[in-house]
Amino acid sequence: MIATGAVMTVTSDDPIALFKDWYQEAEAAEPVNPNAMTLATADADGHPSARMVLLKDVDARGFVFYTNLGSQKGQELQANAWAALCFYWKTLAKQVRVQGPVEPVSEAEADEYFASRAKLSQLGAWASKQSQPLEGRMALENRVAKYTAKFNVGAVPRPEFWSGFRVAPERIEFWKEEAFRLHDRTVYHRDGDGWSTEKLYP
Repeated sequence: MIATGAVMTVTSDDPIALFKDWYQEAEAAEPVNPNAMTLATADADGHPSARMVLLKDVDARGFVFYTNLGSQKGQELQANAWAALCFYWKTLAKQVRVQGPVEPVSEAEADEYFASRAKLSQLGAWASKQSQPLEGRMALENRVAKYTAKFNVGAVPRPEFWSGFRVAPERIEFWKEEAFRLHDRTVYHRDGDGWSTEKLYP
């Protein structure tokens, strides 16, 4: 839905705090996966790829997601440690774009998050050879059965090939849809320990 009032001006000294405000709105308004974001990466030769992933944490250090390190995105991030994120919340007519270098989360962070997952999701992480060719659905089901039996009792340990990445933002843009395509755009640039801001034409 297109807004029809006066142009909204984004104002905040802290883009992470502003993102959290918008995200809280999205959690209340979006019916499915308000934490969904497009993750864009590139391989060592600069060839880009993009896919949807889920935001699992955000703080002053950056935006965190988890994956199989052998997946396409995992391999690309290890070869070219820069990424871009894009959140779009249709019900709010708002978008946030994030760009910056990427670093692995700590072992402790990965262990803590993995332990918080449902057991079936933990087993799925063990069973999936993410991004590799799949001979047929039965092959995946057999691997799920294998690891279900292996970890039938007790806690499921985190696989060494499964962890997380943190995008440390150098640039964050907030976009709000306005009438007649005169959208409101505010971009934050990392400036030492703080941020500088500027407005952009729609």
